[in-house]
Amino acid sequence: MSPVQRQLSQLLGAWRWKRRAEHSLSSATGIHCRSFCSPPSGPEEAIEIHKKKLFLWFSHLPQEEKQFGGCFSPETMHVDPLILERNAEERAGLLTSPLQTQTPSSGHVTVEQLFETTDAWHEGRGLNVLLYGAVGTGKSTVVRKLVLDWCAGTTLTHFKLLVPFSCEDLGQLSKAVSLIDLVGRKYLHLRKHPLLGGEGNQARDVLFLFNGMEKMKLDFRIGATELCSDPNEVLPPGVVVVNLLRKYLLPEASVLVTTRLSALDRIPQKYVTRYAQICGFNDPDRQRAYFTSRLMQHTGETTHNNEAHGLIEQLYLNLQRESQLAAACFLPSYCWLTCATLHFLHFTDAKSPIRTLTGIYTSFLRLNFGGEVLGTGTGTNAAIQGQHNSLMLYVVRTVGKLAFDGVTNKRTSFSEEELEQWIGGKTKTDEELRQLAMFRTDVLDFFLAPCVESFKHSPEDPSKIDQKRYVFAVPAMQEYLAALYVVLGENKSALEKMTKQVSLAIGQASEDVSAIFNILSKFIPLRIFAVFNLLKLFPKLYEKISIKNKGSIARTMTAEMFRTEDRDNEDVLDQVEQSLLGVHGPEPQQIFEAQPFELYPIFMGGLLHYGNRVLLQQLGCNIHSTTVAQITHALRKYLVKELSQPQPPEELMDLLLLLYEFQNPRLTAEVLASIRSICLTNVRMTSLKCFVLSSVLSCTPASYRLEELDLSSCLLTQDKLPMLWPAFRHTFKLNLQFNSLGPESCILLRDLLLDPESCIRSLQLCDNTLLESGASTLLEAFPENQSLTHLSLMHTGLGDRGAQELAERLQQHKGLQELNVAYNNIGDSTAMTLVDACREHPSIHTVHLYLNPLTDVGKQSLYVRGDPKSDIGRRVKVLASVTEGSDLSEDWHPILSVIQKNISSWDRQRVKEQLKVFLRDLEWGRQQQQSFWKRLHFRRVEKGVRQTLRMLEKDTIPPASGKSKGAIKTRR
Repeated sequence: MSPVQRQLSQLLGAWRWKRRAEHSLSSATGIHCRSFCSPPSGPEEAIEIHKKKLFLWFSHLPQEEKQFGGCFSPETMHVDPLILERNAEERAGLLTSPLQTQTPSSGHVTVEQLFETTDAWHEGRGLNVLLYGAVGTGKSTVVRKLVLDWCAGTTLTHFKLLVPFSCEDLGQLSKAVSLIDLVGRKYLHLRKHPLLGGEGNQARDVLFLFNGMEKMKLDFRIGATELCSDPNEVLPPGVVVVNLLRKYLLPEASVLVTTRLSALDRIPQKYVTRYAQICGFNDPDRQRAYFTSRLMQHTGETTHNNEAHGLIEQLYLNLQRESQLAAACFLPSYCWLTCATLHFLHFTDAKSPIRTLTGIYTSFLRLNFGGEVLGTGTGTNAAIQGQHNSLMLYVVRTVGKLAFDGVTNKRTSFSEEELEQWIGGKTKTDEELRQLAMFRTDVLDFFLAPCVESFKHSPEDPSKIDQKRYVFAVPAMQEYLAALYVVLGENKSALEKMTKQVSLAIGQASEDVSAIFNILSKFIPLRIFAVFNLLKLFPKLYEKISIKNKGSIARTMTAEMFRTEDRDNEDVLDQVEQSLLGVHGPEPQQIFEAQPFELYPIFMGGLLHYGNRVLLQQLGCNIHSTTVAQITHALRKYLVKELSQPQPPEELMDLLLLLYEFQNPRLTAEVLASIRSICLTNVRMTSLKCFVLSSVLSCTPASYRLEELDLSSCLLTQDKLPMLWPAFRHTFKLNLQFNSLGPESCILLRDLLLDPESCIRSLQLCDNTLLESGASTLLEAFPENQSLTHLSLMHTGLGDRGAQELAERLQQHKGLQELNVAYNNIGDSTAMTLVDACREHPSIHTVHLYLNPLTDVGKQSLYVRGDPKSDIGRRVKVLASVTEGSDLSEDWHPILSVIQKNISSWDRQRVKEQLKVFLRDLEWGRQQQQSFWKRLHFRRVEKGVRQTLRMLEKDTIPPASGKSKGAIKTRR
């Protein structure tokens, strides 16, 4: 082959490889490679490329939207909000919250219907539609859905080209640019497109979309904005937009503008064809459709979908009651917050990314106020930049101050006079008044809503019942904003703020002044110069004051966490769920007491987490690392001190949630180092609470062990045990009594006993339906496990066969000391076999067999076998009845205590029969006694048994495993 032929062959091969690469790229992305590598060949192809790119861009969702799992996309989640067309005369009186909208004067319209031509508009000119709404009503969502539908060819099909712009981006452009270059800069494939050239009436097929017009300064005065009809003329971006709306530039093109309520008058009425207001979700059915689209995402997961369906039904019932939640969910943003919170509460598992309740609220505010600054809405040239003009920071200093006052004084509702006092009461300049007017119009109703039941908040003064009062749209938002107000240090006194300013001024000037004085002191050695050194102490003094202030924040967090009056309340997570789903059943009697704010300290801890601080920094709210370190140092000391006192289970669950929200492993480990046992009895352990418990205990060293982890009466099921595995490995005594564990649960418990890193010494499984099969699975761990010393299988459905297998396997475990198989329907023969096996065991000293169908002869035989007179076999204490022949059993008190403790969850007829047997035995034994004191002792035991029987017959049994007031012990 000649060199020329060889070179041509290589070029041909390279060309084929390039073609294959282009084909593979187009197949993978769905967009032809030429759309990225070379300009389109024609206008039609450019529009197709435009549609594909727009679809990709607008299909992108924020990270916060991806937490719901499943096939989540704009198509599956969108629910159309209510859109009402307004007359030009109506809009002037509509600068109020959509929450206050009652009966609409016009019918519901779609965005497509707004671009139908009317007789009032001139022929050959495009339409200008102004779509407005308050914060959170769904403007951005409507725009996203509109663009995606146009790309898919399902709406606004009479427009060949849709060109969307963000007014926030346009407002940041400082360089003048023509309309053609402006479009080409944003969409390279549309550069020099004929539809934008202004020739003929081709522009009638173009729709410009300007989203967020309140973020641009538009001036429609002729003297300030020159007229322009040439798409190629270079002008400031604001002037280009004004001429599009004036219909000087591309008059045939249509324009859709979205804005907030406060910016309605930015565009003169004569330049607007139609006004339309987005009013959110005005009825429970729309809200229900939204909840369904968000929560029913796990297709194919029956358990998840069944639970989600139940949540949606409870939400719907609560909304139909015209509750406060229904007023909040008028805004789609609060529907999002409700769904995100419920998803966090019910669908958190070990595979889910780490999420916190504080993180959800912080993300919620970032989605609604990210990048927002507080403007004046006047169109002036004054630059509004910097942290001090952050809209979120303004919210904290006004609404947050109101929230803090409510939390401090235990109030959730506020009068109009109080709103006037706390929000804008000290405004002085015209600029501040304009900012306040804009804030009240656009933002205030986002956080505060009219109270649905105002009369409940002032029962002591009948004259105030009809007074209009306001509450936070979601109760937890008041606690979040109050916590943010404190953590940001906005609750300082005037003296503290002045001290800070003086300290900063002295600190900045001290270095330069010191250098000058050092030079002068060499020529004029005056002692007066030494006085200046005293000023250097001022910043150090302020630093000490600042550290003390941070310590007071930590002290406040601890005091609010462990308030004595809140000890009988449910844990915080249950309170949050009830605030969303309502309380179903009979209406509780209204009690006018101080409102508990138990989320307030938890939010304070969560706001110190690095991830939340990053999001807040994007909102213009900075929490410095030094502040976090100072609060954390003080908080550790106060928490350890508080935990030296007994705490109820609900308070302890709140503490675990605080440590989880903080996401500080070092602090968590140091606090838990002082804890010896964790008792969460009667706490409803949801999947989230199981995850919180395991996450917190996973922060401790591998050698850390609890003396006891009590999870009795916690409604645990088999599917929650895997999430608790890390927690199980950190305890010596594991109490899982009175739950809903089945035979399959024993597989995990068996693996736990076989785990070399597990040190379980006591395992209590009373009142779980393990049955014979579950017990058999559990006993498979006996040969290899040597740590277990106490095993309770009381009332687990063993039966004779299960007890027989237990007797056969006992010799495989040499460390067992106590065995409880009471209330398991075990007969005489099997019981004797089990006691004989215990006698032959090297370490078992006690076996519980009461509440089994044992005969009198069988009981007597068990006592004889347990306490042999010969030297053959060991002595084993057998607890079968309150009597041993004609004498009282020395263990009668523990037996009756166990029965009284568990009687509410056991078969009452069976317990009655057993108690009557005890009474018969006691009466017969008393008659055999000659001693007066022994007969008196028998009567005392009889009295206790009869009292329990009367409680059974009157149905006045106290709850099982009553709330423990000594739920936590500390290490000495």
